[in-house]
Amino acid sequence: MTTDIAAQYLEEAHRQMRGHKRLAEGAMAQLKDDELFILPDPESNSIAVIVKHMAGNMRSRFTDFLTSDGEKPDRYRDQEFELSPATTRADLTKWWEEGWACVFAALEALKPEDVTRTVTIRGEPHTVLQAINRQIAHYAYHTGQIVFLAKHIRSSKWKTLSIPKGRSEDYKTAAPKPYKPMS
Repeated sequence: MTTDIAAQYLEEAHRQMRGHKRLAEGAMAQLKDDELFILPDPESNSIAVIVKHMAGNMRSRFTDFLTSDGEKPDRYRDQEFELSPATTRADLTKWWEEGWACVFAALEALKPEDVTRTVTIRGEPHTVLQAINRQIAHYAYHTGQIVFLAKHIRSSKWKTLSIPKGRSEDYKTAAPKPYKPMS
């Protein structure tokens, strides 16, 4: 992979991660504190549980990203799906921000030549590119869950985070945004 393409890939990966974070935060901001903990049914996860899981995954995957396995020995994944009755929005926000800080610190430290390096996740080798793509997909999946649950909970009070229903045609005729070349 050429250095230029690798640099563009890293920039795009960072952009996508920021987008997933922003989208989930836009959904969670519309919820009251107690709504973060709503379980649609006994087999589902609340938004709070999804946040705790994502934060645990982020810490595990992106701490010492290039030098240690992405599944840290001190990660107890099953506990990510359990909440104490004392868990608050502030706890969730702290976990969320700490998790994303691990992601962004790792991405920002990468150089284009790192994209083809090998890292492991649960002992399985991945190129850095593959490992990052795996996490982008994982976070997109959970971001979608967060948005879906928040939209369901807010119902008619939901404020769209994308193109509003019935307004798609407006976007076809809107002036295009100027192209921003990747640096």
